[in-house]
Formats: sequence, structure tokens, C-alpha cells
Amino acid sequence: MPGKLDGKRAIVTGAASGIGRASVLRFVAEGAVVAAVDINGKGMAETAALVEAEGGRCTTHEASASDEAAMSQIFDQFAGEHGGLDVMIANAGIIGQLVRFPEVTVDDFRRVLDVNLIGPFIAIQGAARLMKEGTGGSIVCTASVAGLRSGAGPTPYSASKAGVINLVQTAANQLSGTGVRVNAICPGLVETGMTKILFDGARAAGKADKIGQLNPQRRAGESEEIAAAALFLASDESSYVNGQALVVDGGLSSTHPFVPGQLF
Repeated sequence: MPGKLDGKRAIVTGAASGIGRASVLRFVAEGAVVAAVDINGKGMAETAALVEAEGGRCTTHEASASDEAAMSQIFDQFAGEHGGLDVMIANAGIIGQLVRFPEVTVDDFRRVLDVNLIGPFIAIQGAARLMKEGTGGSIVCTASVAGLRSGAGPTPYSASKAGVINLVQTAANQLSGTGVRVNAICPGLVETGMTKILFDGARAAGKADKIGQLNPQRRAGESEEIAAAALFLASDESSYVNGQALVVDGGLSSTHPFVPGQLF
């Protein structure tokens, strides 16, 4: 059976763990040629090993997604080796300091925005440049339910993800007529390298059963579930989906706060 990405050429950032790693594994399994990018070299090697264990292969690049020069070199190298680019997954992100708003520092705010918002901007701009030279393509940015409204993450993180959603909408329209689609995924609570501290804290406090309790499915999401959404947006099955923020959160953002078990 043919894969959903047969013949597609893809770059995935934030590929050393979590959603990025799951996306690399799924994309290779679906027939794509994949370049994995992350600043974490050890994690990248582990991702490549997992791909090889499944009988596939991906190339790896150790670089920060917010490093314009490094990303430009990766884009040029990838296009030179494979003749173009069809799919870009801008997934790299950090959560920043877990402090309340009055304790947030300007330096931390800038650091989070640099990775979470400037990184996707670099990815969209660089990928679109290559895609416009071909027949178009699909760009997918990882945003978050924290970018939809307050209450799902620290201030810098939430603001950066709100920016990603608007960036996707703006870019989709600015690239009108080019064949380049730009969309975002808004995951809910998922255990990744970035959120591991939250999950570890809950388990250490004996509250593992409370993880994900606020969404109707009463559980956290899996990286593979977010990768499945990325696959849909990357594939031709979503050919008429553009400028959207696809929420994958178990229903968390479908309601205003309420007490479980009570009607209102």
C-alpha cells in the first residue's frame, strides 16, 4: 500500500524528542525523505537510530531553529540533494521559566519568543522560498492551546504560541496563489522533552492520575497523536486546508472552566 507521503521531501525541526521525533518516524514510514533538525545532538542520534530500527533512514542536522544562517544552509543543502522541498514541520519550541507573570524576566521572554516565534518565521520564509520554485507545498507549525486563551501555560510561552497562530494566518494569505499552504497544530497536554518536568512533578507528588483531568477524555495526549495530525496537514488529503489552527487537545479548549460532574 502506498504511503501518504510517497515522493514527498520534508524537514522537521525539534526532532530530538516528543512530537518532532514522532513526526519523523511517521513521515519516514509514510514514504517521505526526511531531514531532522534539533539543537540536541544526542537526541537526534536517538531519533535516527529509532528510524533505522524501523527499516528507514533520515538525515540529521544539529542546529537551532532560531539560527537564520544555520537554517538557510540546511534548506539550501536539502534542496540541492533532493531537488526541492514539499513539507516543512516547524516544531521546535521551549517552555521557558515556570514562574508567575510578576516574576517573568525580559530575558526569558525574549528567549522564548526567539525559539517559539522567530523560529517558525524563519522556517516558513525559508521553506516557502523553495516551495514556490516547485509546485507548492505544506508548512505546519506547532502552536498550542496555550496560544488560544489564558490558563494553559506560562506567559511568554502562551504569547509566543498565540503569535504562531497569527503568523500562520498571515503567511497563508501573503503566500496566496503560490501553492504553499501554511497551517498550525494546537496540541493540548502532551508528554514531551519540554513538558517532562510537569509530568515528573505530578508523578512525584502522587498525582499521576490527575494528569489531563480537565479535558473530556481525562488523559494527556500522545506525541504520535499529534504526529498523525501533522501527517494529515502535510499530505494531499488536506489540500484545501490553509491558514488554520487545528486543535488536538482531547476537548480541553471546547469549554469554559467548570467543575467536573456539574452541569454549569
